[in-house]
Amino acid sequence: MKTKAERALANAKCPIEKLRLFALSRGASGILGMGRMFRRMDDSGNKVLEFEEFHKGIIETGLKGVSEDDAREMFNHFDKDGGGTVNIDEFLMAIRPPISTTRKNVILEAYKKLDKTGDGVLTIDDLKGVYNVKSNPKYLNGELTEEQLLGKFLTNFETNGVQNAENQGAGYGDGKVTKDEFIDYYSGISAGIDQDAYFVLMIRSAYNI
Repeated sequence: MKTKAERALANAKCPIEKLRLFALSRGASGILGMGRMFRRMDDSGNKVLEFEEFHKGIIETGLKGVSEDDAREMFNHFDKDGGGTVNIDEFLMAIRPPISTTRKNVILEAYKKLDKTGDGVLTIDDLKGVYNVKSNPKYLNGELTEEQLLGKFLTNFETNGVQNAENQGAGYGDGKVTKDEFIDYYSGISAGIDQDAYFVLMIRSAYNI
């Protein structure tokens, strides 16, 4: 997937497509990391970005060859009413690789099963008794405890894929995974799997659903 995205990035003309391909070229976690970074730009928590915040986010991704004019073109595309702001959730949904309803439904089904408390955030406590690590060789040989293995599972969602560690964004390394982050992560994986049936089987097997 990374190699394919890198090749396509070299020929991409649309700034939005460039941003999506750039994230995918960083691996499955690239979309997740970009989502976290742009959400961090929303200092006020009002779910919208002004151009200065948006442009700063584009720069911090590390994507080369995107001018201020390109960033303005992207911004204007999402500023539907011309009010000078972009809805951050709508923007990030557009950056995610296209994902079918079938795939999204099974991702949400997995998240719902994991989020035992229903608070919209996954923690180690949520995973206990739901995500089974007791057949893991490192658990069986005593190298790692159940809690350590569950923590390692959560770190899959902590990898960013943006320019540097300073840009990891709010929530990085906190041992918590939101629904949006879960979808971002699996949308990146989904981009490398051609058939819906295989993707659904993979998720159902992983989470025993």
